Amino acid sequence: MSRPIIGIATSARITPAWPFLAFSVWLAGGWPRRLPPEADRAEIPAIDGLVIGGGDDIGANLYGGKAMVDTKIDPARDVAEKALIDRAGPLGMPILGICRGAQMLAVAGGGTLHADIYARYENAKRLWTPLPAKDVTIEPGTALADMVGAPTLCVNSLHHQSVDRFGKNMRAAAHDEAGIVQAVECDDARSGRAFMIGVQWHPEFLFYRSAHRRLFRALVDASRRYRRDEGEVALAA
Repeated sequence: MSRPIIGIATSARITPAWPFLAFSVWLAGGWPRRLPPEADRAEIPAIDGLVIGGGDDIGANLYGGKAMVDTKIDPARDVAEKALIDRAGPLGMPILGICRGAQMLAVAGGGTLHADIYARYENAKRLWTPLPAKDVTIEPGTALADMVGAPTLCVNSLHHQSVDRFGKNMRAAAHDEAGIVQAVECDDARSGRAFMIGVQWHPEFLFYRSAHRRLFRALVDASRRYRRDEGEVALAA
């Protein structure tokens, strides 16, 4: 069977994360397709799965938060990615959110963010590294727990914002030792009826560790099933 096409939402500029994301998707059996903010939204039917990648902060106007003067935002990307989620989600298309992408999944569902985790979690370690540097605890009974096959993961940290409220039909799937939400997922994710999972870390930079590769493998497998199911519906129509 040919590789499912995985759209990867990115900023307009090519960032260091892009080749790692593309490689991780390819390694898992998918075919990566970059979707910058200016990409034609008509591409949605032409992809089988979606990754919302990391990058600049999400504008506070999207979740009713207080804007911070020392943060960098990308309004065009905010609008484009929320539109992608709003279209892909109801179709049942598998979606994996990474860092900013995990936050966008929550915001798109009506959730909110902590604009500065260090103001909210005073005991949080100040980390900024693509290397594995802290442990997160996976919530039992979640789809994420089934995927990674371990109660804890050592992850990297490249964020200063995090999910506060989860949004409609979303729940926490992992926390770090400071209590910061490190993963979210759709309530139906474990049932197999939907694949919508967001992780606060960057698994694409940890492709050399099998537990993190499983996230991309799960996305690709779900995207392959989505393409098959969509094809069966088209044939029956």
